[in-house]
This record gives sequence, C-alpha cells and structure tokens, in this order.
Amino acid sequence: MGAYSYRALTESGSVTKGVMEGDSERQIRSQLRAQSLRPLEVKAAKAMRTDKAPSRLQRSSHGRLKAPELSLFTRQLATLVESGLPLTDALKACAKQNNKPRTQELILQIRSRVQEGHSLAYALGEHPRSFDELYRATVEAGESAGYLGPVLTRLAEYCEAGQNTVQKLRSAMTYPLILMLVSVGVVAFLMTKVVPQLLGTFTRRGQELPFVTVVLIDISNFFVNYGLHLLALMALMVVAIKLWLRNEKNRKRWHRMQLKIPVIGEWKRALDCSRFSATLSILVASGVPLLNALQIARQVMFNLELRERCETVVTMVSEGSSLNVAMDRAEVFPPLLVQMVASGELSGELGDMLARAADNQERELDYKLAAMMSILPPAMVVFMGVIVIFIVAAVLLPISEQINLI
Repeated sequence: MGAYSYRALTESGSVTKGVMEGDSERQIRSQLRAQSLRPLEVKAAKAMRTDKAPSRLQRSSHGRLKAPELSLFTRQLATLVESGLPLTDALKACAKQNNKPRTQELILQIRSRVQEGHSLAYALGEHPRSFDELYRATVEAGESAGYLGPVLTRLAEYCEAGQNTVQKLRSAMTYPLILMLVSVGVVAFLMTKVVPQLLGTFTRRGQELPFVTVVLIDISNFFVNYGLHLLALMALMVVAIKLWLRNEKNRKRWHRMQLKIPVIGEWKRALDCSRFSATLSILVASGVPLLNALQIARQVMFNLELRERCETVVTMVSEGSSLNVAMDRAEVFPPLLVQMVASGELSGELGDMLARAADNQERELDYKLAAMMSILPPAMVVFMGVIVIFIVAAVLLPISEQINLI
C-alpha cells in the first residue's frame, strides 16, 4: 500500500486536494467517488532517496518540516506509540491529524516504508531535510533497544525546548529591533526634511554659523544628496559579506572573532555548550555509543571554531581518555559542566547529569539574554536623546546669536 496525492471536485464545484493510501490509482479514484468527489488527478507520491541528491523539483515539492511541525509530529507519535498503538497505525493517525497535504504525504511515505518491513529510522532517512542526523540516530537507538516510545518522548521534549528557545530569542529581539528601526527612521526624517527647512534661512542670509550648526548642515546635506547611495552601499556590503562568508575559512575567522567580543562571545559560547550537552544527553540516554553521540553533538554547534575544538574531545575519547578530561582539555566548556560530566561518569548516570547541566546552562542563557535585552532599550533612548540635543543646539545657537546682536 502506498501514498497517493489527488485533486478532486466537490459537489459544490470547488477543488480539493489531499493524500490517501491505497494499492493503486484506480483504488484511490474509487475511494474518492465513494466520498462524492470527482477525481481530477491522482498520482503516486514519490519518496526522496538519500543515496542521491534530490533535484530542485523534488526539494520544492516536498519541502521540509518546520520546527513547530516537527515538534508536533514527534509529540503526537510519541504519545500514540507510548499508548501501545502499532507504529503504522500511529503514523496514519498523525497523518490524519495534519491539515497540510505535503506533510500528510511525507508521513504516509514514511508509513509505507514501515509497512514494507523497514525500520522507522530507515524511513526517516529518506527525508534528511526534515529529520536530521540527531533525530534519526536517536530513533534508531530506541528501536534497537526496544524503547521507541520513551525515546520519542525525549525527542519531543528536545524539539519543544529548541522551539521555545527560538521563540524566546524572537520575543526578546522584537522590541529592540522595532525601537532601532523607529530611531533610524526618525533620524533620517529629521536630517532630510526638518533640518534643511530650519537651517535654510541661516544659510541664505550668509551669516557666520557656529561649528555645531555647520556640522549639522553638512550631515543633513550628505543625507539629502547621498542617502540613496548610502543605502545601496549598505546593501552591497551585506551581499559582499554573505559571499565572503561562503568560504569556510572566512566563516571560521568570523566565528573566532565573535568569541572575542566581550558580551556576545560569552553568550554564543554558552548557547553552543547548552546545545552540545542537551544533544549529548538525549543520545547517551537513548543508547547511542558515546563516540557516535559526540560526533553528532559536535555538529549541532553553530560556531565553527568551537566545533573544531570539540574534535579534540572525540579524538581523546577514541584513544581511551575519559569524557570529562577530554572536555577540560578542549577549553570550550564551562567548569561546572565538566564537573557534572565527571560526576556522571563515576556514578554511571552520564545521561542524567548531562541533562541537568543542559537545564542549568539554559537558565543561565535566559539570565544573560534578559540582561542583554535590558541594556538595548535604554541605550537606544540615550542615542536618540543625544541626537535630539545635538539638533536642538545646532538650531538654537544661531538664533541666540541673532538675539544677542539685536
């Protein structure tokens, strides 16, 4: 039984589309007619293999699961499997719960592979853009150990935690970004519209102006005459930076520079260490071998410099070193995390200790993020205040000099 996508006419004449399971296109058409639908198009949903790169057409037609969709699918599947429902029935229920045809098609393709006798991890591997290496390795370990339900529950918690972190970042950045855009817009409006009108009288009279007023006039003229050129130059700089960062060596230099920035560098290091420990905890707890878990956890780190340093951890562990000694030698991880790993290795509860360390680091990240975001709004207010004071002073000084002359 395979998955088929269809387009059909309803009794009211509107077009509907979706995904159904059946043995052939003829059977799908019969099912549609039984539902009072007139089939327009029925075609088999083709799975995307991992042994060859997907074409542009395949990528556009299949897309990928977004983070909220992946979290929801994982939570639904974990709940159904934990309740004792067979895996194929659980996948079918997940497909019915989803309203997006492309997502339904993807889930039903996975179900078809499972019905053919393949493992869930193998079926997920045909969709690497939706299910990354961490996801597939964790599912494979859960299937091998016979604990697929609990492993899926851990995966659901991991996906939801990652989604919550992204939402916190977006929420925290929304207000400062809006304030920054408004500030830039106000400054541009003042310099191009208000200031020229206010100071035009003084320049036409040819009177000697204070230095502050002359500077303001020059800045205003620059914005009026070269404002669009400045925007174009900034756009070109953004494009040039993106092209420059495509080179891996340049990205490493940039990531190395980021770590040296006083506040941002510490925050980025803490973020990557939190992702590393959270990923490693779920893999170790799911039964993935430590070396494989370290290789996967290393790949989830954003910063290439930190990722390269973590290669030392993998090398030392493969040579027989303990994990806590290898992490200490890498000079990447905070001392508390290293100590908790050492305690977990001694007690045989490495997965639990890593999970606790990840929770501690996430709380610290929340505090650091809150501290960073609390600084930006006052800084923007001070910035706007300085600009307004500068403009007011530049306008009032010539007026006060005229009054004194009178």
